[in-house]
Amino acid sequence: MELRHLRYFVTVAEELNFSKAALKLYTAQPSLSQQIKDLEADVGVKLLNRTKRKVELTEEGAAFLEQARLTLIQADKAVATARQIAKTKQQRLRIGFVPTAEINVFPQVLPQLRIQNPELMIELIHMNEQEQISALKKNELDITFTHQELNIDNIHSKKILSKTLIFVIPETHPLAQQPVIHLNTLSYVDFILPNQEDFPTLHALISRFIKQHHLTLDTHKTDHLLLDLNKMEHDNWCMILPSYTKSMLAPDLVIRTLAADLPDLPLFMSFNEQPTSINTQKFIHLISKVFCSE
Repeated sequence: MELRHLRYFVTVAEELNFSKAALKLYTAQPSLSQQIKDLEADVGVKLLNRTKRKVELTEEGAAFLEQARLTLIQADKAVATARQIAKTKQQRLRIGFVPTAEINVFPQVLPQLRIQNPELMIELIHMNEQEQISALKKNELDITFTHQELNIDNIHSKKILSKTLIFVIPETHPLAQQPVIHLNTLSYVDFILPNQEDFPTLHALISRFIKQHHLTLDTHKTDHLLLDLNKMEHDNWCMILPSYTKSMLAPDLVIRTLAADLPDLPLFMSFNEQPTSINTQKFIHLISKVFCSE
């Protein structure tokens, strides 16, 4: 039994005339009669009494008509709901991001994107890198901004920018008085290191720098990078941070130069190449115009 069988039956039941029903359904009368016979065979009971003069519902047919109408109404609602969801998805762009993108990228592209696409719903979702990658693989995000280059499966990454890390220290710290801090003076200083789970790229860059220069630090790991800035101020701790945190530093925290160059923290935009929605394509095009990838 198919929905078209129900539509044919309801039309015949309302018209009580096969010729009129056939015209209304844009089909031939013999074909319509056969469809009704097929429906009755599927149901297992006679739904219509037909003679050369008239067509009338059987008692079973009248009961079936009521339920057939409800089924068709529900089917139409299901179709309308699915189409509305599809339309909404066509006008939606879901972007996951880390703070670097929020500060260095969005202010330069989102105003223009909103002007060019006033009906587009832009969902900005702050997530850590692993959460973004997982959501992108499941097509729960259209675009991600992380510090990791993915290029796995159908996911493609594009480097947007790269910012040098900064060394932050309390103004009252003895090392803060040095114009350039030599690495051998950092031995056993209290140092806050972003944890690997929440900040995998930043953690890897800093850990590699520490290992490369054979530094021995009294390391304390944190999963709240910005919150622990206050702890630095009061406990004389040091930290290597992304450059976007400059504007968030307390007055008693200062940036100092190390004798060795700190690494750069890259920012990558990632997306699924198959399929790529028109809104994703527009966003990628706009990003490419504003930022020059390295």
